[in-house]
Amino acid sequence: MAQQEQVAPPVPIPDALTQFFWDGVSEHKLMILRCQQCGYYIHWPRPVCRRCLSMELAPEQMSGRGTLYSWTIATQAFQPWFADKLPYTVAVIALDEQPDLHLVSNVVDCPEESLRIDMPVEVLFDEVAPGFTLPMFRPVET
Repeated sequence: MAQQEQVAPPVPIPDALTQFFWDGVSEHKLMILRCQQCGYYIHWPRPVCRRCLSMELAPEQMSGRGTLYSWTIATQAFQPWFADKLPYTVAVIALDEQPDLHLVSNVVDCPEESLRIDMPVEVLFDEVAPGFTLPMFRPVET
């Protein structure tokens, strides 16, 4: 009997602008760029502050806390690795550090019927494949 080939997840290819984010994730830290001139957080990473146009941006560690801003339930696998993980929640998380600071991730440990807008969530780091970790969010236990 032939052994079933294991499918690898799609993985990002960090570049000079995103390497800090993935290095932080591998250390279980959620890092976001912050303008050193005006204090505005910038995500997705870019070389210039969209508020004051400064190029003085540096990564800062986030608290990892936020609220559920929006979500959808994925029911079709867009890549073979996801086939046995369906359904799963793709979410936009509003991070606590700034009102318009959003991060796309997944919500785990929460049934679909319990999801609600503004639900408090916290980051956890899940090694989804050997050597590959992703930041995901779960409801904050009250």
